[in-house]
Amino acid sequence: MTMASAPCTTAFVEAIIHSDPTRDAAAMDAARTAIIDFLACTIAGATDRTTSVLAKAVGADLPGNAILVGSDKKTDALVAAVVNAYAGHVLDYDDVHASVRGHPTTVILPALLALAAEREFSAEAFVASYVVGLEAMARLGLSLGSKHYENGFHATATLGPIGVAAAICHLTGASVEETAIALGIAATQASGLRLQFGYDTKPYHAGMAARSGLLAARLAAAGFGGAPDFLDNSVGFHSAYAFDAGKPELVSANWGALWQIVSPGLTLKAYPCCTASHPVASLGIELNGEGLKADQIETITFTYPPGADAALVVTKPTNGIEARFSPEYVFSAALIDGALRLDHFDERPVEDRIMTLAARAGRRHDESAPRMSSDPTTRFVVLDIMLKDGGTINRRFNGLPGITDPTEKFSDATAGSSAFAEIPSLVRGMKSAGDLGRLLALLNQTHS
Repeated sequence: MTMASAPCTTAFVEAIIHSDPTRDAAAMDAARTAIIDFLACTIAGATDRTTSVLAKAVGADLPGNAILVGSDKKTDALVAAVVNAYAGHVLDYDDVHASVRGHPTTVILPALLALAAEREFSAEAFVASYVVGLEAMARLGLSLGSKHYENGFHATATLGPIGVAAAICHLTGASVEETAIALGIAATQASGLRLQFGYDTKPYHAGMAARSGLLAARLAAAGFGGAPDFLDNSVGFHSAYAFDAGKPELVSANWGALWQIVSPGLTLKAYPCCTASHPVASLGIELNGEGLKADQIETITFTYPPGADAALVVTKPTNGIEARFSPEYVFSAALIDGALRLDHFDERPVEDRIMTLAARAGRRHDESAPRMSSDPTTRFVVLDIMLKDGGTINRRFNGLPGITDPTEKFSDATAGSSAFAEIPSLVRGMKSAGDLGRLLALLNQTHS
């Protein structure tokens, strides 16, 4: 197989290695903002009990130069990629991208951080390669269509290895042939099922993907062989994962004309739970501000477009981790407390005061609406509340809520620790290899 006989793969590879996001100020600014948001989530997630369980299980005591974020320890690069990616996703507070239909940053950045501990790169090149990796994941998501996710795959896990390999090959200046093989090795490791939502294994998907992509790039750089046509082959990625809904040509068409990090852009989470539940969270907080009380409510109905609640796999959660995937719980907690905090979604059993209201909620689908897709305009939720006095409340939320500036989120997530206080300003201005080294040093410490 030659590259000439693999036109989709070749176009994808050439777009990856020849990209220069540094010429686009909007893309670079958006990337720096996303990095701050990711680091907030990762520093907070580093203290989660299950992060320690994972770190021990995967051998975080192995020697190496790669940092464990929120810790003063260093370890092997592949191990660090797993643990830091898990920490970034464990609280379900990290960003999401509509085209990916998943979480790109918590997969790509841990692998790049691990590589940056081994080889010297400028901070500007580091940020640019993150933009390229995200672009690769997003373009793959668009090209797969909706069936990939709806049939049970978790796109964070399946697209993540390829996005990581793309970012690393861009950063290291890999050749066309090496990059094609790296992407193929990453694609053959693509795995992750949505059945794990609500379990510790769901955030482990991010760790799997980060490690797999980093390993794929390492193997290809070492001369390891692999198929160079993962997009074009008749038994390749789209044949296996798109379920006849794929359009492989979308992976490179108009690449970077508007970077995916700019349009449609990332959604930076305002709430530490599944993104698909955020519209009802915002409606619950809004109604709390208007004085609505739980004991006034008879029934609650959420109406979604077809496919829009595919990730919301829990209706009756038993603990806060499961509750991240329950709009019934999310809305009830938001309405009753007027806010959603990390402690609403920890390992403790859910509270009766919230579940009493959640039990009155149900869902339906508007089959006349366009099926939810990567197009943000297809996402909405309609809220209908029947009050005990016979009155009704009707609200609609289009799209997804989010935040534009994660500075306050960073401060909250790091508990205002002075150890990390310099990080947001450093990330916004970092350009040199020295700046990136300074970031690694600041991340490689515990809360003070």
